Amino acid sequence: MTGCKMATISQTQSLTSHINKSKAIMTNPRIRAAAAHILLLLSLCMGSTTLRAQTTGPLATAVQPFVDRQELAGAVMLVADKNNVLAAEAAGWADIGEKKPMLTDSIFWIASQSKPITAAALMMLVDEGKVDLDDVVEKYLPEFRGQMVVVERDADHVLLRRPKHPITVRNVLSHTSGLPFKSALESPTLDLFPLAVRVRSYAMTPLEFEPDSKYQYSNAGINTAGRIIEVVSGMPYEDFMHKRLFQPLGMKDTTFWPSKDQVARLAKSYKPGKDKRGLEETTISQLYYPLTDRARRKPMPAGGLFSTATDIARFYQMLLNGGQLEGKRYLSPSAVKQLTSRQTPSGVKNSYGLGFTVADDSFGHGGAYSTNTTADTGRGLILVWLVQHAGFPGQGGKAQGAFRQAALSGR
Repeated sequence: MTGCKMATISQTQSLTSHINKSKAIMTNPRIRAAAAHILLLLSLCMGSTTLRAQTTGPLATAVQPFVDRQELAGAVMLVADKNNVLAAEAAGWADIGEKKPMLTDSIFWIASQSKPITAAALMMLVDEGKVDLDDVVEKYLPEFRGQMVVVERDADHVLLRRPKHPITVRNVLSHTSGLPFKSALESPTLDLFPLAVRVRSYAMTPLEFEPDSKYQYSNAGINTAGRIIEVVSGMPYEDFMHKRLFQPLGMKDTTFWPSKDQVARLAKSYKPGKDKRGLEETTISQLYYPLTDRARRKPMPAGGLFSTATDIARFYQMLLNGGQLEGKRYLSPSAVKQLTSRQTPSGVKNSYGLGFTVADDSFGHGGAYSTNTTADTGRGLILVWLVQHAGFPGQGGKAQGAFRQAALSGR
């Protein structure tokens, strides 16, 4: 196999043609068997050449040193504009132990990158006049009526009072509601209870601050938005997502429950090894295993999705096109503007839209296991960075920056 690695695709194709035309193969069983073995080796060589083609290029070259130093297991990187994928490359390993290369169609848990996708789905209902962002949540979810806010708390007492105003739909989408990150119910993983049950537990939990007074990252808020989608649309949240977004957008690998075939394409998760050197395989601590279990595992609007770089790019292309893609409209330009522009009060440091982290010239979101997607509105570019890391040893955390620098070079 060492020699065949040096063969080019054209050379292997030429040799294959020559073997197939040989009359001796048709008349001599031993030669026929030997030729079949050679063809198998050639096909393996051609396959490995294809894999190398997927892992060579300026993006992969930029992050390969991190892989070589065992600071990064592997990555899928994609650059797109609003109409086309400009580059898609993979580097490193999807499974280090099995020496399974990372491929551009590898699947990742995208965690909180689910948040803007849920927010976009809710904005479809806003466009239809079925939801208003400034409506109080209790209009759609009566269990939130009478919710209190914490005024004082110590080891011996908690003092509550009514908030100045109930939480609104805009609050839950912008992390300004006062809801906690999660409720006490969501343990040991975040995906074990039906969405309606989890959201009821949030309603029973006092707010941690006055709505609109602070920013506090809250899975509970985005999950509540997902429940509003359920109630208003009259269909399960996951069905709405599939029928209104994933299927029509062509996001064929985006799901809360990866199939067995998709699990085979799932990038393994890694964390820093002993003494923060090298990499050690780990699991997704927020989710219940097996990931294929539709009976036990429930959809999580704030962080439950699995996806690919191509699928994510299509979602962001729709947004860069003002809410439409390939002739089909999903959102109004007004809805896209609200999603991707600042919604947090001016006195709050954090700049957050509706499900998106936003800046003057960009919007996007990251995920717990180090995935990230950014739409650079100034350049009209989408940068998708997919890895599966619960932390990095050494300089591994700088790999994304190396990708960005390579992606934007000359653009």
